[in-house]
Amino acid sequence: MADSNEPAQQGTPADRAKWRRYLADERAEAAVYRELAARRSGEEQQILLALAAAEGRHEAHWLGLLGGDERGIPRADVRTRLLGWGARRFGSIFVLALAQQAEARSPYAADPHATAAMAADERIHGEVVRGLAARGRRSLAGTFRAAVFGANDGLVSNLALVLGIGATGVAPSVVLFTGVAGLLAGALSMGAGEYVSVRSQRELLEASAPDPATREALVDLDVNANELALVYRARGMDEAEAQEQAAMLVARVQAAGGVTAGATDALAVVAEDDEAIGTGLSAAVSSFLFFASGALIPVLPWIFGMSGIAATVLATVLVSIALLITGATVGVLSGAPPMKRALRQLAIGLGAAAVTYVLGLAFGTTIG
Repeated sequence: MADSNEPAQQGTPADRAKWRRYLADERAEAAVYRELAARRSGEEQQILLALAAAEGRHEAHWLGLLGGDERGIPRADVRTRLLGWGARRFGSIFVLALAQQAEARSPYAADPHATAAMAADERIHGEVVRGLAARGRRSLAGTFRAAVFGANDGLVSNLALVLGIGATGVAPSVVLFTGVAGLLAGALSMGAGEYVSVRSQRELLEASAPDPATREALVDLDVNANELALVYRARGMDEAEAQEQAAMLVARVQAAGGVTAGATDALAVVAEDDEAIGTGLSAAVSSFLFFASGALIPVLPWIFGMSGIAATVLATVLVSIALLITGATVGVLSGAPPMKRALRQLAIGLGAAAVTYVLGLAFGTTIG
């Protein structure tokens, strides 16, 4: 006869094992959101705590199906434990990006023991985390773009350079000096190019922004022959809307007797977020440093005195590892599968290096 104090058994043993896994994952995910919330304040903190509370409701659902029996609860899956580890130590955009992917992988929509509301919650949680992650992505966009592109270009271009030169059969010192020259030339070129690119982008935006002095003319405009409507039309409004908006603004300014702080300056245009563009100097420095760090890796074997096929193989292995890391990093931050992005980065980089290596072999054979 069963002990009356034992919890009621529901579901098959396989079902109960699955519910225990879900329970462990929900607890771990709630802990991740609480860890992230502890490192933030204001609205973001409130949002993260609300997510943790929602995961707590899901936890209660699975615990209810288990009859309150917490025996045999396993550890959370590896991905969720890694999220918790990252949240405790970094609390960064990387953790939010990984959490976004975790929410997207929820099995609740296909599980008959999960409620429709729980499945809907997980989809909405994914969008909430996507929104939080997007804030971090915007703040990283300018400098991060320069850093990733710089490192990747340094890895691929200098690996291709040293492999191509090395394949011709020249002395190891020539390969080394060629790699160092490629590092310096490429890093300077990347830094200068990124600075010019960002500065040019800012100057284009500034050229498109309205002239602040134009505001002073608003008080003297003829309401009946409202030239301001042409400004609105040039900015993309249709004729009727432009006439209406222009008349309202001129009437408001003239009633106030001048342009006041309360008057709507509808001449303003929405420009790109400065954070998304970044500054020319920061982008240039990031490009220089990351290109140089990437370009240094394929030269390391020759720096430490290696030569021939051993140096070539080691350089290729080191660059392959770095390409996988940069590709996975881009994948994580973009919310895409990191392994897919890593392999794509690896294939492109090694493909370019292989072409130059084959050309170097052919050239070395020709001159030999």
